[in-house]
Amino acid sequence: MKQLKGIKILLVDDEPNILEFLELGLRNEGFDVQTAQDGMAAVTMIKQFQPHVVILDVMMPGMDGFEVCRMIKKSENVAVIMLTAKDEVDDRVKGLTLGADDYMVKPFSFEELLARIYARIRNQFPNLFGEVVIGPFLIDDRRKEIKLNDRVLELSPTEYELLKFLVLNHGLVLSKTMILDKVWGYDFGGEDNIVEVYIRSLRDKLNDKDHQLIRTLRGAGYRVDLP
Repeated sequence: MKQLKGIKILLVDDEPNILEFLELGLRNEGFDVQTAQDGMAAVTMIKQFQPHVVILDVMMPGMDGFEVCRMIKKSENVAVIMLTAKDEVDDRVKGLTLGADDYMVKPFSFEELLARIYARIRNQFPNLFGEVVIGPFLIDDRRKEIKLNDRVLELSPTEYELLKFLVLNHGLVLSKTMILDKVWGYDFGGEDNIVEVYIRSLRDKLNDKDHQLIRTLRGAGYRVDLP
């Protein structure tokens, strides 16, 4: 698939059979895949290979997956999907607290892992797909264009970035501070009520008069609810 060209995945597991199975499957899907069998090798390879997604086993000798996750999330823009043989709530919470983006329990189906990889890439690296379809929205990052139910929305550059950020993170509550950082940038020196102004404009263009698409959560921020 051409749209997957250039997307890099690092597999980290101390079980050779699992590495071989996943590497073959992901290569057949068109991904650029590298493997590591321990935590130290993974940390070194991440700096060299610069993967978009790391599939990371928790239980490894020496440096375990939790420590690897903690180290790489400090400095790398990478999606981490953790794998474990334990179906323990504490393990899932620990992994997510350290920055993991998703969690899967062994054994798992390859199709489910693939779906989770696509979800992470769409969320963190949407430009790699060119076009992303989420609910009734189609986001074309190459043309800087968003369609709603096949209708092209007339958006300013800032409206485009704001709506893209809201839709890609649908279902999550996004505070004004977070929106300002991600859309306007950390050095933005204006008033935070600019977010309200742009949200109002987007609602007009989305014909969202009843605020059913972009919801306001008083004191918390905004959340996009897709039909």
